[in-house]
Amino acid sequence: MSDVPAGLPGGAASDLVEETLALAGRTVRLLRPRSGDALLDEVLAEDDPADDRLPFWAELWPSGSALAAAVAELDLGGKRVLELGCGLGLVGVTAALAGADVLAADQSAEAIAFTTVNADRNGVALRTVRCAFERPEPLLAGAPWDLVLAADVLYEPKTVPVLVDLLSRLGPAVWLADPGRPREPEFLRCVDAAGWRRQSRVVTPEGALPRVRIHRLSTGTPGA
Repeated sequence: MSDVPAGLPGGAASDLVEETLALAGRTVRLLRPRSGDALLDEVLAEDDPADDRLPFWAELWPSGSALAAAVAELDLGGKRVLELGCGLGLVGVTAALAGADVLAADQSAEAIAFTTVNADRNGVALRTVRCAFERPEPLLAGAPWDLVLAADVLYEPKTVPVLVDLLSRLGPAVWLADPGRPREPEFLRCVDAAGWRRQSRVVTPEGALPRVRIHRLSTGTPGA
């Protein structure tokens, strides 16, 4: 892609491709870096790069596609929605297209930039905030949220206890998608022990090899 929208980072992140997804009758267009490996090489060439520099955000992960497809079926008009680990912004943009007032959060400045541009390309407005799970004050300031969304956020061992504690303070309903990462069983044991109601279903995103499970967590009645 020759023209790089204003606000996006340079380097390998400026070599862009566009993904087009059909979700519940809507077309979602998503810009992403062409090569996650090229981005990673840039980061690893830095002196002692911080964790938030690692380009997990740059891929269109199967869990994000699966969660976006589920969210696209909802009527979220008037609902306040928080997306954790927004990455490229697919899930948050889809929620905004479904009528939600969305806050998209990520610890990566590059992810926030791509989410903002992708929302604009799809004709929706959403708010963004850069913060980590360990420093959630901006997220708690807006709680309780009607719905909290997260896709593929269980890839680090330290994440599970921090996330379980955080979710209990963010709102009464959480949808979390995971492709079967090693930390998923621990996360499920923890949310069960914390008293969340849980409904889980397996989905296979089109063209994706891993199966994804979407866990619907609720502090209310089943099906909430």
